[in-house]
Amino acid sequence: MNTNVEKKINLTVDWLREQVKLSGTEGILVGLSGGIDSSVVGFLIKKAFPQNSIGVIMPCKSNEKDRADAEEVAKTAGLEYIVVNLTDEQDSLLNKVLSELKKKNKNIESNERLTDANLRARMRMSTLYTVANSLNYLVAGTDNAAELYTGYFTKYGDGGVDILPIANLTKREVYEWAKYLGVPQTVLDRPPSAGLWEGQTDEDEMGTSYNMIDDLLEGKEIPEKHRKLIERMHARTEHKRKMPPMPPKY
Repeated sequence: MNTNVEKKINLTVDWLREQVKLSGTEGILVGLSGGIDSSVVGFLIKKAFPQNSIGVIMPCKSNEKDRADAEEVAKTAGLEYIVVNLTDEQDSLLNKVLSELKKKNKNIESNERLTDANLRARMRMSTLYTVANSLNYLVAGTDNAAELYTGYFTKYGDGGVDILPIANLTKREVYEWAKYLGVPQTVLDRPPSAGLWEGQTDEDEMGTSYNMIDDLLEGKEIPEKHRKLIERMHARTEHKRKMPPMPPKY
């Protein structure tokens, strides 16, 4: 298994180098969340560009453990990193928007948590591109095959990237790569979370497990209840995987 994983990792590292060459850029960066996916991408970009890669840690109303785990990943990988705290800026923008909507009696309170969460993701995306433009780097995304299939990412948030190095990996494969690369055990032991709000976990929010999604992607039989749920997520999020619709030429 390790030989196969090593071969795929080396091919992905070569692919990363080719993407930078084709784009005329100088290197690659990734947003480090302290989670398994961004950790793997962090290790990959460091392998591809030892001197021209950087991690960006972006606390935003986040648990302190997220930052600590992200820093541990960067240090273990030998990846240079910066920390940009977005809490105040996100709070300010969110409150301005909600205040203006409330003046018009347009605010929908039941949507506020998701609005808050998606704004965090979109501010992180803007921050990553600010850094990337400054360094002439590509922005590496961290979505895996399960997340892409179910649309479990924020449109123009963590979905707003230049390249997707682990897009073909199931969640199980992400863990295999992480173990091979030497991702810290504290990250391996964390329940997967997008860090959208305190206590949020991916599987609780989706209503199914990554094992179920991986099984479906691998063509295995899964309980009908989970199959229908996953297929509904896939259909509902189709717009995230396409360019915005446009009218035909008249």
